Amino acid sequence: MDKFVGYKCSLCGAEYTEGQVTYTCPVDGGNLDVVINADLLSRSEAKHNVTSSPDPSIWRYLPLLPVSKMIGENTPMQAVGGTPVFLHPHSKEFGVQQLLIKDESRNPTASFKDRASAVVVARAMEIGKEIVVTASTGNAGAALAGISAAVGQRSIIFAPKTAPPAKIAQLLVFGAQVILVDGTYDDAFDLSVIAANEFGWYCRNTGYNPFTVEGKKTAAFEVWEYFYRQQGSPDVVDMVDVSVVVSVGDGNIISGIHKGFKDLCLLGWINQSPRIIGIQSENSAAVANAFFAGNEQIVPVRATTIADSISVDLPRDGVRAVRAATETGGSYLLVPDSEIIQAIGLVGKIGIFAEPAGATAYAGFLKAKQAGYFNPKSKVVVFNTGSGLKDVNSAMRSVQPAPIIEPRMDKLKELLKI
Repeated sequence: MDKFVGYKCSLCGAEYTEGQVTYTCPVDGGNLDVVINADLLSRSEAKHNVTSSPDPSIWRYLPLLPVSKMIGENTPMQAVGGTPVFLHPHSKEFGVQQLLIKDESRNPTASFKDRASAVVVARAMEIGKEIVVTASTGNAGAALAGISAAVGQRSIIFAPKTAPPAKIAQLLVFGAQVILVDGTYDDAFDLSVIAANEFGWYCRNTGYNPFTVEGKKTAAFEVWEYFYRQQGSPDVVDMVDVSVVVSVGDGNIISGIHKGFKDLCLLGWINQSPRIIGIQSENSAAVANAFFAGNEQIVPVRATTIADSISVDLPRDGVRAVRAATETGGSYLLVPDSEIIQAIGLVGKIGIFAEPAGATAYAGFLKAKQAGYFNPKSKVVVFNTGSGLKDVNSAMRSVQPAPIIEPRMDKLKELLKI
């Protein structure tokens, strides 16, 4: 495949051809970046093919993806991506030109993780793998299970037994083989890697399989295309005043967004990457700690945040997650779980139901605004990475319980103080 050149290690810089490696660098275990043939794409009609495509999903970006074709036509696989960008009705009150919410809960299994699973499953089918396995706190597993079900691919999910019941229900309903681990996400991750190597399964694990980032980078392409159309379809889109705010756990989403913007810079379709701001819970802050220390040494923590999707002891894509901020002039901020819960209700007031990990980004935006990160020209894109239906218990903590009354008008009037 001419557009897929091979891999490059994010740590030592070693380069590999497509057939030499599958997951991480054999020299130092570093995450691998997929290398695209920018010269070939620049000479081609790639931009025209993308911007004129009638397909609203991630598959409109097939010319920029390291798989040869879309799979699962007329299935939920074809509904991945193309998520809406909503303008916050009170942008000016926040002191910015535009506050935009990109709502990833509109994906088929209701989270950002569908993007990665779609590309990984496409890759698995392309190389003839019968079983795809992953470790997950819920969302990545649900994405793999749902996408696999759509195209008849067998999937196995390892999840910590503490994962929210709604997420486990998704896995089971989609027909995946679910194995609950009496331990942490990191325990599930390690076991799934050992099992994949032992049994020859294809491992989807976040921050381990390089194709996960390739799926997630499509969110950056959609942000680019939003501003491309807003700016009147210029040859080069101006990203000078654009910031992207996203929650961080394993680090793979923020790394994927960064990779997408790097690819766009390489192609000459944007003048620079937007500033990327990562948000972590104070109770799961391994990546932010490295950023604050001014290095790329990811030291494990004991994660206890209620935002299960970003509750990670040892981020598997931590180095690239740090670079997403440092290389774009961005930053990291920490928010307490109490502000994450509060943010669920705040985002709900504009019609978006966010799970705790998604609300984390909004809580981080509010903190960044207070700290003076933005100016009146700023255009800020905040990602809601998943649906509040994934964790209803946390959602209920963000609101006052509904009153219960007897079915009588006098009781209603008493309640309404009429």
